[in-house]
Order: sequence, then structure tokens, then C-alpha cells
Amino acid sequence: MTSVRTFTSVLATGALALSLAACGGSSNEDTATADTDRPSMSPSASAAPMTDSAMSGPFGPGCASVPATGAGSFDGMATAPVATAASANPVLSTLVSAVQAAGLVDTLNSAKDITVFAPTNDAFAKVPAADLQALLADKEKLTQVLTYHVVGQPVTPADLGTAGPFTSLQGAPVEAMGSGEEFTVNGSSKVVCGGVETANATVYIVDTVLMPPAA
Repeated sequence: MTSVRTFTSVLATGALALSLAACGGSSNEDTATADTDRPSMSPSASAAPMTDSAMSGPFGPGCASVPATGAGSFDGMATAPVATAASANPVLSTLVSAVQAAGLVDTLNSAKDITVFAPTNDAFAKVPAADLQALLADKEKLTQVLTYHVVGQPVTPADLGTAGPFTSLQGAPVEAMGSGEEFTVNGSSKVVCGGVETANATVYIVDTVLMPPAA
């Protein structure tokens, strides 16, 4: 599985910068900012129940907080690479700022068939403010944390609770457990909206930031 050194070296290839600020592909990455006041992805939100055999689209209670139309909707996100897709979803704005700060926009957008565990704004809000600011200011550690949320292979909902643990791009394993609509990652981070497809990734939106063992 790809190491962090290999993963971050992609940044040096000079790939065309894609913006997190809009789905149109602007290279101005400085406009994305954390906005924890935007809509919350609370697990208490309602969503239609699904069974294992019928799980062919996004599932989970938090999916109700995803915009119904536009670039941040499920249909809109499906047409854009993952970093650009996340920038259009208001519940992921803090993650967008973190990805920008780490310089991983191009890397995530150009990767193929990956899986991303995407923490919500509320997930980042659980991190003490001083610790979060220190993390955002430490590019090396931030890269370690963010790449720990990425698996270099597609993980379907059917595989999520049965085929792991999965090796993250950071190098440490990530393990999911559960079935139906009820999944946790590393024992504590709940999947609040899973099976979200982008042009190059499957996304599981989670309610707690995952920390690699060495971070």
C-alpha cells in the first residue's frame, strides 16, 4: 500500500491545481475556510432505512443534512473528484480547509478508486481548539492525519464491515465494524452518511476525526 512518502511525492509532479473553493476547478485554494456554523451532520437526523441487500446508494441518518440539489448534493458530488466534491458540501468545510493547508488537493483529486473517511465539521469541533490550530499549523503531522483517512482502494458498503482492516495511505490500518446502516471506524467514529460516490472515490462521512497511532 502506498506510503506517505509516495503519497505526498505526487504533490511534486506539478499537477494542475484544483480548488477546494468551488467545483469549477479554480486554482485559488486560499478562499476555503473552516465554517463550523454551517449545517450539522448530526446522527439524529432522519433518513430512510436501508437493508444490506438494498444498499445501493448513500445511507445513514446524516445523509439528510446533505444538500438536495446543486454541487453539494449526491448527484453533484458524483460528477466531481473528491476534494472538489467535498468543497461543495457545507458539512465538510473544516475538512476542506485542512486538506488545503496540507497541500493535498491535487493529490486527492487525481487519485483513482480511493475510499475517504471524511470527518464532519462537528467531528473537528470535538478536537480541542488549541490542538486543532496546532495540527493545522503543522503540515507534516496534518498530512499524516489526513492520509490516515484515505484508503487506496474502493471499499463498498458490503465490504466495509467484513473485509478490513484496510491499510491507509498513511500506512497504519483502519478498521470498520458493523452492518446495515450501523458502522463504526476504529471503534468510536460513527459513519453518519456512507456510500457517497464522487468521480474518483467512495466517501464515508464520519463523526469523529481518526488519529493514526503515531500521531
